[in-house]
Amino acid sequence: MRNSIPESLLKYETPILVSSSYRAQQKDSKYKAKSYTSSSGKGGEDYLNKILPPQEIKEKGQLWVRYVSATPATTFDVTNLARNLDKQLKAQEARNSGICPIREEIHAQCFDEIIRQITINCAERGYLLVRVRDEVLMNKHTY
Repeated sequence: MRNSIPESLLKYETPILVSSSYRAQQKDSKYKAKSYTSSSGKGGEDYLNKILPPQEIKEKGQLWVRYVSATPATTFDVTNLARNLDKQLKAQEARNSGICPIREEIHAQCFDEIIRQITINCAERGYLLVRVRDEVLMNKHTY
């Protein structure tokens, strides 16, 4: 199972087996989403999963779901993220300048991880960062 999980800078929890038969899952798509509340105490909103939806992995007729981690980031996590960012840029041979889709994807993963870390502490700040990210992407696609 671990071999098929794509490498990402975004921190995920351990995958959960949703269905041993993917065909059965297609008929009955009702796996429960985890719930995280905002710092302002608003009840039951699923902020983290709305901003960064769970990842579905299909392997050998089984459906696995990986939720983004709800564990708050420590200073070590932030330092490790910066180290892993540099490591992935180098390993995937991303260009240092100009248009580089590899560098763009790795930086997008890093920004999503930063959004995750901030959303856990303050959902409203996380939403604001998502708005900024989406606006930049819309402007880029327009050009």
